[in-house]
Amino acid sequence: MAITSTLNHIDRQTRNRVAQEQQEQNVACELPINQIIQGNCIQVLKNLPAKSVDLIFADPPYNLQLRERIHRPDMTLVGSVADKWDQFDSLDEYDRFTLEWLSACHRVLKDTGGIWVIGSYHNIYRVGKILMDLGFWILNDVVWVKSNPMPNFRGVRLTNAHESLIWAQKRHGSAYTFNYQVMKSFNNGVQLRSVWEIPICGGKERIKVDGAKAHSTQKPEALLYRVILTNSKPGDIVLDPFFGTGTTGAVAKRLHRNWIGIEQDEQYIEIARKRIVDLTVPLTSDDLFDLTPKPPPFKVPFGRLLELGLIKPGDKIFLDKTGNEATVLPDGTIQSGDHHGSIHAVGKSILRTPCNGWIHWEYEDAETKKRISINKLREEARRLATSSGLEVVEEHE
Repeated sequence: MAITSTLNHIDRQTRNRVAQEQQEQNVACELPINQIIQGNCIQVLKNLPAKSVDLIFADPPYNLQLRERIHRPDMTLVGSVADKWDQFDSLDEYDRFTLEWLSACHRVLKDTGGIWVIGSYHNIYRVGKILMDLGFWILNDVVWVKSNPMPNFRGVRLTNAHESLIWAQKRHGSAYTFNYQVMKSFNNGVQLRSVWEIPICGGKERIKVDGAKAHSTQKPEALLYRVILTNSKPGDIVLDPFFGTGTTGAVAKRLHRNWIGIEQDEQYIEIARKRIVDLTVPLTSDDLFDLTPKPPPFKVPFGRLLELGLIKPGDKIFLDKTGNEATVLPDGTIQSGDHHGSIHAVGKSILRTPCNGWIHWEYEDAETKKRISINKLREEARRLATSSGLEVVEEHE
């Protein structure tokens, strides 16, 4: 592709990107960014702009259907989930609830967005069916293996040592964020698998009020760290419709993502707000947290100088401090005696040592008649390219 048509193509891409960013900024102005909204998530979601958030993490009620209290062998009471928000009169009622909140999430999610829903065997299969019925496309189901699970005290079942997460995109075939190389780093440079071993929330991370757990199902930050890092970029908007004590918001803030939390319980909101406000994040650029793959950079090979007219076929260039000269050929190679090839290869042949041609070859300035490193011409080519929105890298041998 000729340099002019390349630049025109890039200009169109730049204009389209700017227009899209402006549209997203306008939508963002209507959103309660980095705020907790009190209310029923279904009603709150209906009041948010359509296609306005990049990522949703949902930790909905599991409908555990507990019928009685559970005691340890020493007869102490197990702190199980007995909260009213987890209780439903029937499976039909739970399915209707799930359909409503997932439908509302589908509306506010961008076409390029992703959703993660966590659950247990009590609900995850019902959630998965409804997700698919709504048009979400499941990308992965992830098994969160709890390295320190609560034992089955009655000894009548296997110890429930895992929960499941469904990762889905809004529309099959749409582009979506997946920081593949980043996630490989969590597995010693090998593809990250769909089984994650992470301890349950405990120790100093577990929030307590008067010695008791503030929230019965607080998720570990390590789990949210991995989810958010997998499926978003700095500046993206991460929404949690069941915000609880604010784990999603805290991790999003750490990773330079924006967040929106929806929660009904006033006590949870108070805890979450304080937790996030008290979180100190180093003042660093978003670029440090942008780990998404970058497009191939625009290279500046020696031949580009000919396309830009910065040097012409037939011009002479000179190998500094050697007295050798070479003729520039139309294809961007050079000829010096019996030596023919790139500026690097010819320089290496003459010097009998590895050579960076950009440093060692010089051209003669037409006005001053002084010899100047051809690197100056590359800098000019780089300036012309970057002013047109192209990323450049050096050409090496």
